Parts: sequence; C-alpha cells; structure tokens
Amino acid sequence: MQMMTRNVLLNMELEEDDDEDGDIVLENLDQTIVCPSFGSLENQQDFRTPEFEEFNGKPDSLFFTDGQRRIDFVLVYEDETKKENNKKGTNEKQRRKRQAYESNLICHGLQLEATRSVSDDKLVFVKVHAPWEVLCTYAEIMHIKLPLKPNDLKIRSPFGTLNWFTKVLRVNESVIKPEQEFFTAPFEKSRMNDFYILDRDSFFNPATRSRIVYFILSRVKYQVMNNVSKFGINRLVSSGIYKAAFPLHDCQFNYESEDPSCPSERYLLYREWAHPRSIYKKQPLDLIRKYYGEKIGIYFAWLGYYTQMLLLAAVVGVACFLYGYLNQDNCTWSKEVCDPDIGGQILMCPQCDKLCPFWRLNITCESSKKLCIFDSFGTLVFAVFMGVWVTLFLEFWKRRQAELEYEWDTVELQHEEQPRPEYEAQCNHVVINEITQEEERIPFTTCGKCIRITLCASAVLFWILLIIASVIGIIVYRLSVFIVFSTTLPKNINGTDPIQKYLTPQMATSITASIISFIIIMILNTIYEKVAIMITNFELPRTQTDYENSLTMKMFLFQFVNYYSSCFYIAFFKGKFVGYPGDPVYWLGKYRNEECDPGGCLLELTTQLTIIMGGKAIWNNIQEVLLPWVMNLIGRYKRVSGSEKITPRWEQDYHLQPMGRLGLFYEYLEMIIQFGFVTLFVASFPLAPLLALVNNILEIRVDAWKLTTQYRRMVPEKARDIGAWQPIMQGIAILAVVTNAMIIAFTSDMIPRLVYYWSFSIPPYGEHTYYTMDGYINNTLSVFNITDFKNADKENPYIGLGNYTLCRYRDFRNPPGHPQEYKHNIYYWHVIAAKLAFIIVMEHVIYSVKFFISYAIPDVSKTTKSKIKREKYLTQKLLHESHVKDLTKNMGLLIAEKMGEVVDNNVRPKLE
Repeated sequence: MQMMTRNVLLNMELEEDDDEDGDIVLENLDQTIVCPSFGSLENQQDFRTPEFEEFNGKPDSLFFTDGQRRIDFVLVYEDETKKENNKKGTNEKQRRKRQAYESNLICHGLQLEATRSVSDDKLVFVKVHAPWEVLCTYAEIMHIKLPLKPNDLKIRSPFGTLNWFTKVLRVNESVIKPEQEFFTAPFEKSRMNDFYILDRDSFFNPATRSRIVYFILSRVKYQVMNNVSKFGINRLVSSGIYKAAFPLHDCQFNYESEDPSCPSERYLLYREWAHPRSIYKKQPLDLIRKYYGEKIGIYFAWLGYYTQMLLLAAVVGVACFLYGYLNQDNCTWSKEVCDPDIGGQILMCPQCDKLCPFWRLNITCESSKKLCIFDSFGTLVFAVFMGVWVTLFLEFWKRRQAELEYEWDTVELQHEEQPRPEYEAQCNHVVINEITQEEERIPFTTCGKCIRITLCASAVLFWILLIIASVIGIIVYRLSVFIVFSTTLPKNINGTDPIQKYLTPQMATSITASIISFIIIMILNTIYEKVAIMITNFELPRTQTDYENSLTMKMFLFQFVNYYSSCFYIAFFKGKFVGYPGDPVYWLGKYRNEECDPGGCLLELTTQLTIIMGGKAIWNNIQEVLLPWVMNLIGRYKRVSGSEKITPRWEQDYHLQPMGRLGLFYEYLEMIIQFGFVTLFVASFPLAPLLALVNNILEIRVDAWKLTTQYRRMVPEKARDIGAWQPIMQGIAILAVVTNAMIIAFTSDMIPRLVYYWSFSIPPYGEHTYYTMDGYINNTLSVFNITDFKNADKENPYIGLGNYTLCRYRDFRNPPGHPQEYKHNIYYWHVIAAKLAFIIVMEHVIYSVKFFISYAIPDVSKTTKSKIKREKYLTQKLLHESHVKDLTKNMGLLIAEKMGEVVDNNVRPKLE
C-alpha cells in the first residue's frame, strides 16, 4: 500500500469561536494544494467522501453492503444540515472538520461506507473497513505478534485426577471450544510467508482489526491551529463532531447470529459467563480475552483469583466469629459490666461538660456482649492468619499472572506499546537521545517537567488536606452531637429504659457519624475523580500504561485518605488523648475530646467498617446495574420507529451505553479499596472477608452482565499485568501487619486483660490466689473526686449534676489521696510495655513468615519458565531456518547467475 506523505491545507474563514480557528488538514497522495478560504469543501477536487448506501435489511450483518468487506469500526454523527436549534456557522465548521477527517481516513487506506439511521433520519453511521495491506502495514508498525505455526507443546491439566470433580465447575468445552495455541512473533511484511496464513480474512481476528483501526483513527489529523495539530477520534467525539465511535458486537446477547459464519461470541459469553445460572462456573477467560482483549481478560482473571482466595479467608473468619459468639457467655468482664451488683453500682464520670449526666456502667451491657464476639482470642489468631494469607495471595497471583502472560502471549508486551496521540501532539522540543545519539522529540524540557510535577503534586496535596479537613469536621460533629445524645437518650440513671439498653449515646453518635462520613466520602470521591483526570492530562504521560499508572496512584492516594481516615481516627486516636476528668483535653478550646466505651473503641470501629463496606457495595451496585439499565430503557422508550428485527447491528450497538476509556480503572479501584478494608482492619471485623466474598461473586457476574448486555464493545487493548495495582496491594499488605497489630494492642482490650490475668489478679498486685479475670472491671477503672477539677479557666462542670463525690473513668491512674494522685499507675506501665512488646513480636513474626513465603514461592513457576524458553527457542529456530532457506535460495540464484556470466565470458573469445 502506498502511504500518504503530503498534506493539503485549507484555510477556514470562521466568524465565531476563535479558539477553534485553524487550517483544515487534507492528506493527499502526490501534491499539496492550498485552497481558498471560501467555498464548500466538497467542491474541492482532492476531497474524498464515503459512499452512501441504503441498509440492506440484514440486522445481523457485520459487513458492508457488498457482503465482502468486514466492518471494523463505526463512527456516528448527526447530519449538520438537519440539526435543530444550532447556529449555522457552528454546524458548518463541524461539517468541514468531519469531512476533512473522513477524507484523510480514506487517504490512509481505510474504506468508508455511510448509511443513514433506520429510526432517526438525522443520524449517519460511517462504517470503517481496513483492507489487507493496511492491516499488514500497521501490524508491523504496532509490533503485533501473530501466529507462526501451531504450538506443539503439551499442556497438562492443572487439576489432574480431580478433572471428574471440577468438570461441573468448568465451562462446557463443547459450547466454548478451546483456542488453538500458536508460536508467535512480531509481524513483518517482508517475512509474510513465515506466518501461519491459511485465510486472509481470519488471519487478523476482529479484536486485532479493531485495535489497528483505532490506532489509525486516533492519529489522523483534521486541523492545524497556531502550528498545533488537532487529530484523533477522541477529540472529535468530545467536541460533539461525532456522537460515538466503537467496534461492533458480533450478535445480540440473547440470540445467536443468523449468519452461519459468525461465531456469536457475545451470545456465548452471556450464556456461559454473564447469566445467573453460570454463577458457580469458572470464567471462560480465553474467550473473554479473545473478544474484549487482554486488558479486560486480566482484570477478570485477577478478580476471579482474588475471589477464590477470599473463600479460605472467609471460612477462617467465620470460624473466629463463631468462636467469639459461642464463648461470649464465658466473657467474665462482660458479666461484671452487666451484673447489677457490680456494673450497676459503678458510677461513671460524665463524658462532656455540664450537659452530660453521671451514668451507670451497666447501661453498656449490650455493647459489651457484642464486643466479646469481636474482641476475643480468635481475633488475634485471625489477624495473624490474614497477615500470612495476603502474602500467599500476592505470591500465588504473580505465578498465575506469569502463566497468563505466556498463554496470552504478552511476555514482551512492553516493546509493542506506542506513545499516546496526546503526547505525540505536544512533542515540539528536539533533544539528542543518550543511547542512540539521534534526535528525538519530547513535549517539554527538564525544567518544564519539574514545573508540571510540582503543580500536580501541589494539587494532589491540596485535595488530601481537604479530606483531612472533612475528617476534622466529622470529629467536631461527633463531639458536639454526643452532648445532645447524652442529654436526650438517658431517661434515668439506673439504665432500665429499653432505649438505653440498645442505643447508648456512644452508639448513636457512632452510627450517625458513620453515615455522614460515608455521604461526604462519596461526594468528595465524585469531585476528585474529575480533578485527578485533569491533573493527569496536564502531566502528559507518554503511553496509555503510564497514563493509567499515574492516574492510579493519584486516585488511590486520595481514596486511601478518603475511605480509611475515619477508620484510622477511631482505631488509633479516639479516646487516646482525653486526659482525665480533672484535667480533660479540649478540641479548639471548646469541645472536650471524646472517649471510648469502657470496653474500648473496637465495636465502634466494627460499626464504621460495616456501614462503609455495606454502603459502598450497595451504592456501587446501584451505579453499575440500575444506571446503565435505566439509561438503555429510556433510550429504547424514546426510539420512534422500528423493532430490533429490522435495525442494523451498528444502530443496535449505538443505543447501548459507552464504557469509557477509564471504565476498567474504576472497577479495579473499587476492588482495591475493598482489599484494603479486608486486610487493614480485619482484626476488628472477622466477617469482612465473607462480605467481600459474597460481593465479589456477584460483582463478577454483574460486571459480565454489564459488558455483554448494557455496554458497547470496548476497543480491545493489550495488557501483561494489572499495572500499578500490584505494588499498591503489596504496600497495603505491609501496612496491614502494622495496623492489625496496633488495633489489637491499642484499640482492643486484649492486652490489658492478659496483663491483669497473668500479673495483677494474683499477688503482689492482686488478691486472688489463682489466675482469674474476676475483678477486672473494678481494677481497670480509675477513681476521680469531682472536687478535684484543675482547669482554673473553666467552672467545675460536675457540680450540680447530683449528690456524688466519686466517679469512675476509663484509665490506669492512681486514686485521689495517693502521693502521686491521678498519675499513671504501675498497671499502666505494665500494659504499655506489653503492648509494645506484642507489636514488635507480632510484626517480626509475620514479616519473617512473609519474607520466607516470598522467597520460597518464585514469581514464575519452573514449568512456565521452561515453556517460555522453549517457545522462544523454537520461534527463533523457525525464523532462522526460514531466513537461511531464503538466503540459500537467493545465494544459489546469485551463484548460478555469476557462473553463467563466467562461462559466457570464457566461451565468447573462442567464438571470435
């Protein structure tokens, strides 16, 4: 194919929208023509337009009207001459840009055919076909790996003798047949005979054809303004010149295609993957990869593997929960809280100034019983288990990912990726490459890059500070509303009111604050998504992978602070810096710092996690299921004429919802945030893996249902791994060990209870003759004399609240009258030492196990390494033998020709 090398610039005379003024670019074969600034473009002799054809009445057809040329892409626009309520000048400008763009597509070798909509006469569908020469040329440019010969390596089944058992879980191979394996190599036109070409029509599969056409569509120019080229279908769609651009689904999702040559892969995916009856089956990953591309395939492979691993974590978590539930009746300290003769006689100090009353400890009876379920020895075992589990998951996923890289032929993918069109458009600076010593263009200098990085980092920091400000606002809300609940909820001091039994001021404050926190999280999340995309666009990464990795880090950093900040506050800050009733700590000089329940803040952390995880799952399902379904329902309702039977394939797909370039990014983000909840705070909520497991089983099928039924087909993209999400998960896994150790040490009361049991229940500190938990509550609540209020700037808040002289509070301090009254006692220092020792021991043990597991389990299995080396050897051998054969053939011809010349020269003198 002869590629186009010249441009035709047509000067446009525009009355409005100065920012859109510029020269229209028309690419021509052999000459440059400067056209006048007046007249319509279609009158120019170098302008090329697609052929208009009527719909042939075949709704399942994937070909042009001639039935021979396959439709590789579809562009949709609204006829400018039939637009309503628009300025004439604007329509004319858009028409000229579109026509220039289509002309340049034709000049690049693509073939276009236009057809008007069956249901809306204003819509025009431009079908794009890439001929064989175009496909070959761009396959070489894009370094696409294509089949050389069938793969003769034997692949053993991973299930072995369990095949009979796992057969019911696998996809029926008679319905979805296994793909034939090939040895592959980057395509070269000069070596076309080396490749396994049985049929030109099937050598490039539909996904590869769409990739190549999209590559061209993204780089064809249509306008030059101030020496800056404007190009690409994405810009044209975003500016409204085109309404949509997408590859076609091969059939309807609920019916097979009437065309016998069509494999109806969409229907197979819906039937064997997205349908609810297939919820127990393994995913057909090879067909997903073939139809949607490796990028979507690797996401579903990761999600499926994560869900499988969650099964083990969920089983252990449920076992630990049941252990706590079944042993809650043996919880001595909870019995003491509920005992009218112990907890009912302990008068607790007010938790706020003036408005909060004195209260009896036994009003927290119900919450103490619930706390026994989660704050048990089983929680410690589960936290240690999850530290090991997350390492096993990450290491085994690396191995699985390496297998997929080999099977899906993405081992050397980094050599294939091309720069983004937006990056290429800004490459105006020329530098010398240090390696090649050749000139190359870059978008900005080193100084400019530093300025961009500084501005982007400042913007991200500003938004993180904004989230922290919102967290502080929630804290202020908790402090202020706690006063309201304290004055309205308790009806009497004995705690006999049913409301007091279940809804304490602490619980009411926690629930309302968690709900408000969740609402603020979702609002900030929606706003920051747009801001993060703007920042990343300004940063201008080179490739699509670099773009997504940069956006991933920004979004996750924000989401980390957004989702987890309230949990970190409850786990590690609430109730830790409150002082004591005689000298309390105040926020902003006004609000007294809030305290935990007598049993600690663990139950409140569990409540926070439950609300955020549950609310997030419900919200995401509403967004993912109801929103596209309702939008498509509205679209079908608005359609005026015709049924789907007489509507062409391209028009049916147009009325589906667009997925968006970052659609998969949000799916990853949702799962990684969940992964953080499952690992970072699992010590407070052993049922988190079970909730995640149930959610993920539904998530896989919901995502599959969306892709196959509600969304247009995405442009297939290559990917060798899950990108920046892998190091993010590794960072979460390392942090999870620290957070869970600190939750057990500082948030739960496990360490104080163990210290009391082993040291302070027996002499010299205790009065019992044997190890016991009896007396724990009385010995771990300090005593305060209400006349000992020390803040001279404030009036004593306890005077006038009742005829009481002493009250109890949660801390380890000496009683009034002691030589060091209200100073931390010996119990406090024993507990602090035990907590620090526990954190150090637990972290070192788990980190040692993690290191050993990481070392013992290689990232790539020995079998996969052998397969990769074997395939590389055979591929090189095949190409080398082919090259030697061609060289020998050429040398033989050359030698024969030379010999002929020598003989001719030797014979000629004799004849003379």
